[in-house]
Amino acid sequence: MKTLNFHKSLTFKAPWNFMGLLVLCLFLNYSTFAQQAEVEKRPASEKKVKPDYSNLPKDPRKATLLSAILPGAGQVYNNKAWKVPLIYAGIMTDVYFIKFNNRRYQVFRQALFDFDDGISNDFPNLNREALVRNVDYWRRNRDLCYLLIAGIYALNLIDANVDAHLSGFDVSDDLALGIEPHFERFSANNNSMGVSLKLKF
Repeated sequence: MKTLNFHKSLTFKAPWNFMGLLVLCLFLNYSTFAQQAEVEKRPASEKKVKPDYSNLPKDPRKATLLSAILPGAGQVYNNKAWKVPLIYAGIMTDVYFIKFNNRRYQVFRQALFDFDDGISNDFPNLNREALVRNVDYWRRNRDLCYLLIAGIYALNLIDANVDAHLSGFDVSDDLALGIEPHFERFSANNNSMGVSLKLKF
């Protein structure tokens, strides 16, 4: 008897379960179709609007191109010639350290080769592990200096581009930035002291 009731309840609920699944599938198909239709309505090829730099006193593309050809030329174009000695001082310092680290690397590399060949070298007190450590150390320093010179070059490009973008920024006498002491009383026993930064337009 119990089995019969269970069978009847299953046969009674089965159509409703089937209808629910059917509605769910139709809803999912409709939402997918609606999304595809929305994507198809969009224009196939939207033209990208190129930025207009005509209202800026300095052209950022020209400044970046000049600095790419000759480091510091973009800074001269942006009327920031005082930055050129800093750029070349950084480049020359880095070139000096590249040569210095490379010389030390070559010395220890040759000493390591001599040690492996059984020939006396310039560092008789160092064993093979110490020579290998020195070779790795000076080679790593030289390679980091190569990365640093690439960073100085990239920084030169970024600086020229940003300066050209900011050439139209208003820096007039009406703008003022002031630092003033600040005192505030919350209650009779609770006071606050600090510094406030005020920007006046």
